Amino acid sequence: MIATAEVTVTNPSGLHARPATELVKVASALTSTTHLVLDDRTIDARSVLSVMGAAIAGGRTLTVRCEGEQADADLQAVVDAFAAGLGE
Repeated sequence: MIATAEVTVTNPSGLHARPATELVKVASALTSTTHLVLDDRTIDARSVLSVMGAAIAGGRTLTVRCEGEQADADLQAVVDAFAAGLGE
């Protein structure tokens, strides 16, 4: 099963070290494979280097894609983390 949702990065400084680390913590705890899709790039949400290397700025909208048996629940966890500001 695949589930996707659009999210907006609410952190003014984007996905720098602290929010990127929080996102990786959330994604790593999930059973689904989780990616961020931005323009033509697919970013592994379980890799802090991949997330930070994508240089995702505040205010950007991107797609979260979860693939696995519990994709819907896992996607909701990631969407909730973005809505909560990823620890900031």
